[in-house]
Amino acid sequence: MSRSWQLARECWVLPAGGAVMGILNVTPDSFSDGGQHFGTAAALSHALRMLEEGADIIDIGGESTRPGADAVSPAEEAARVLPVIEALRRERPAARISVDTRHADVARAALLAGADIVNDITGLASPDMRRVCAELPCGVILMHMQGEPKTMQNNPQYTDVVAEVRDFFAARVQLAEQDGIDRRRICLDPGIGFGKNVQHNLLLIRCLEETRVHDLPMLMALSRKRFMGAVLDDPQAPKVSPLPTVVMSLLAADAGAELHRVHDVAPLVQALRLRRACLDSVR
Repeated sequence: MSRSWQLARECWVLPAGGAVMGILNVTPDSFSDGGQHFGTAAALSHALRMLEEGADIIDIGGESTRPGADAVSPAEEAARVLPVIEALRRERPAARISVDTRHADVARAALLAGADIVNDITGLASPDMRRVCAELPCGVILMHMQGEPKTMQNNPQYTDVVAEVRDFFAARVQLAEQDGIDRRRICLDPGIGFGKNVQHNLLLIRCLEETRVHDLPMLMALSRKRFMGAVLDDPQAPKVSPLPTVVMSLLAADAGAELHRVHDVAPLVQALRLRRACLDSVR
């Protein structure tokens, strides 16, 4: 079954084999690629490369949200991301562009500059963010996070992580609708690694479908996450090879994820195509 997602400029029918969102961190301090694409020219080049590799969306962020990260002012964040959004929109008018931000002022400026999606790690906690997304109708990624990036991994606690994430989604979708955001514009992200320990992350991947509300599309952002290094007893493994991310993303796809947010686009695009071919094979 294919689900649709209403974005700023289209109602996108998500591909049956799974869609890929390419990560573009325009930051000096992101946890695995900080500084690699810092600056408009380098960022644009990498965005175009990911599109050529098969990315369906480019997600542009100007603030690191790794555990322990310091906050960045909205002005600094906007100065990093807006030139990249504008350059990519000029170069690839049809590209789907997401802005990864928790600041309403940055989201507004990004949407006016050509972004189609707001990817908010706070799950639309801010009334100002909800107002922006209602006034400038766009796709919205609503993510679950326990705590704040600087302290979220200190000691995350849940009674039932699956039920609590599902209840969070239900409450936040209701709040968004009350503030004028059509639920058809919302995609859900359980926030792997955002206030979760290893077992929380693994359980959310395995039981992903149990967290879905209102039959909304679901995104999994597993790329280079530290919990995979903990499972493998090799902290560097998820950073030096795309294999852990690919394997976990395929498991997430089997569990119901329609979108996958990754640094390494080509390996996952190929893996999802192989998975789809196998599922579509007939005897």
